[in-house]
Amino acid sequence: MGKKVKKEVEPLPKDVFDPLLIESKTAATVVLMLSSPEEEVLAKACDALYKFASKGDENKVTLLGLGAVEHLYKLISHEDPIVRRNAIMVFGIMASNHDVKKLLRELDVTNSLISQLAPEAENRKILNEEEVEKCLINLLEIDNNEVKVAASQAISAMCENLASKRAFGLQGIPQLVQLLSSANEEVKEAAVTALANLTAASPSNARAVAEAEGIEPLVNTLNTQRDGAVANAATVLTNLAMQEPFRINIQSRGVMSVLAELLRSTNSQVQSKAAFAVAAFGCDADARTELRNAGGLQPLVELLHSKNEEVQRNVCWAVMVCASDELTAVELCRLGALDILEEINLSTGRKNNFSEAALQKLLDNNLSQKYSQMGYLSPSNIITDGFYDYGQIKRGVKFLSLEELSMQELTDRRAIIFINAKPQEDVLAVEEKAQDSSYEQTILSPSISRKSSREKAGSMVSPMEEKQELSGQRSSLSKSSTREKGLRKGKGKKEEEKMKEVTQIISKVQDEINLENSHWLPPPDFILLDYINDASKAILPLTTTQEQVVALAQFVADKMGGPIERDKLHDFSWELHISEIEFELKCNIVPIGKVKKGTFYHRALLFKVIADRIGIGCSLVRGKYNRAWNEVKLVDDSPQGIAGLLLPPQEYIVDLMFEPGFLMKQGSAEADQYKHI
Repeated sequence: MGKKVKKEVEPLPKDVFDPLLIESKTAATVVLMLSSPEEEVLAKACDALYKFASKGDENKVTLLGLGAVEHLYKLISHEDPIVRRNAIMVFGIMASNHDVKKLLRELDVTNSLISQLAPEAENRKILNEEEVEKCLINLLEIDNNEVKVAASQAISAMCENLASKRAFGLQGIPQLVQLLSSANEEVKEAAVTALANLTAASPSNARAVAEAEGIEPLVNTLNTQRDGAVANAATVLTNLAMQEPFRINIQSRGVMSVLAELLRSTNSQVQSKAAFAVAAFGCDADARTELRNAGGLQPLVELLHSKNEEVQRNVCWAVMVCASDELTAVELCRLGALDILEEINLSTGRKNNFSEAALQKLLDNNLSQKYSQMGYLSPSNIITDGFYDYGQIKRGVKFLSLEELSMQELTDRRAIIFINAKPQEDVLAVEEKAQDSSYEQTILSPSISRKSSREKAGSMVSPMEEKQELSGQRSSLSKSSTREKGLRKGKGKKEEEKMKEVTQIISKVQDEINLENSHWLPPPDFILLDYINDASKAILPLTTTQEQVVALAQFVADKMGGPIERDKLHDFSWELHISEIEFELKCNIVPIGKVKKGTFYHRALLFKVIADRIGIGCSLVRGKYNRAWNEVKLVDDSPQGIAGLLLPPQEYIVDLMFEPGFLMKQGSAEADQYKHI
């Protein structure tokens, strides 16, 4: 046999590091190992730290000072299950220390830990089958705060199991509600967190909270100093608000005023939950009023700047809900909500469905600004009293209120056309109660009211106009006087008593006018009111929408200077006419009823105003160079021989200038010619 040759060991590749066994005798070195990219090193380091922390409280404090908690926080979501398990074990042993527990709250470790329970849906099922709920409910009554906290946290985790959630709803909710009155803030926070999880998507559990008289302590919890308790209390109240009786109950306790303060919190979780609650309660008009009066709109608008995605989304939703009435929508726009939302929607990263909906809702309930910025009002955008055509404004330019505009001196800028066909309530009150036979007494109340309106509006109506308006109202007032004479017969009331009553009413109106800091109101446009009344009588009886559209177009053109020949449009001196009105009123604001020579945009606005009042659907579109037009949708007659065939509606442009009432199909050459110079 030949001699055996010793086999040579192949050398390791040059790019491989030779294994190095390290024996560490200090905790600081092991903490540094928590940053290793090697899973085996991480697992062993966590195991060593677990043994070290379990030896005593001093060791936990040492690890806290070495920054171990921050490193471990990253490892509880590590992809390796052994690393993840060992890191959570270290957290579990260290969490018994108060300082560690405080840091864990700041890092919001709870949500990360709970997410690790997801693979254990089976564990919850086993616990439910063993009726662990009864055990946890009994623990809530143990006279030990740490036990109560632990039991509440366990209930929160068990809520992932629907059977457990139902079991706690039947038995545990009253005990948790009682804990809301605990003097221990940690107990209170743990209890309200459990209630938040129990009432989520569970109307029956929400009802159980209300029946356990939990509403008052929940509202009180909003005033605590712990952000977690505040955020979860807001969540529970939001869950209860899904049922109207509970929402009304909560709202009656001034919850909107409290939420207004919470919106000023620096904690993003509180901001988010408070905004969510505002959206839940803001569907009620009284709640929106309370929020406005409490100064809650300003912090709500400021939170639109939040970089936190959840906060911004919830705030957008709250703004959308709160913008349901014109008063709140206008105030939100004044505070800058519109500009911020436009900026958000221009960003692909920040834009979301709620921001787009909030912007649309703001504009739909602030039509003056919508028309000024967008140049378009849809058939569903109904023009109401108080609307004014400010003209087109550029992005970033402040949109002034009618009151602010009324304070400006007369300028050569484009006149602001405003709509106010509603007589002031004090005018009607005096007219209805006067019931006097003399013409002077019948006309006295509107005269005084108009004078009062002029005083408020800064002499918007001249003495000449007052004389003209009174003359124009003579016939209708005379009829009213005659009718009142008939009503007066047989009533047996002395004339002296009636005069005394009239004097008292007029005095009351005058006193209200003279109140300091009174809100400015534009004077009523009686001419426009007559237009609407006359149009209603003449147009509503017509049988088809097309006939109504044509008749209204002719009506509007007649009130604004009649038809104009195309080649003589430049001779139609409407600018001079408007300037004369402004000079007469000493103001840039012009009631549309005073415009007797109107061009495209005056006529289109008047058409839209009257159409909205009598139920004709139409759009208002602003073009360039003082052009504007109305779009209507009409259904053509069915072709002969095909009875009952419903054709899709066709869109038409309504001619109000050249051939009033002529309907031009959208997209046709004649329609394009009407819209452009």
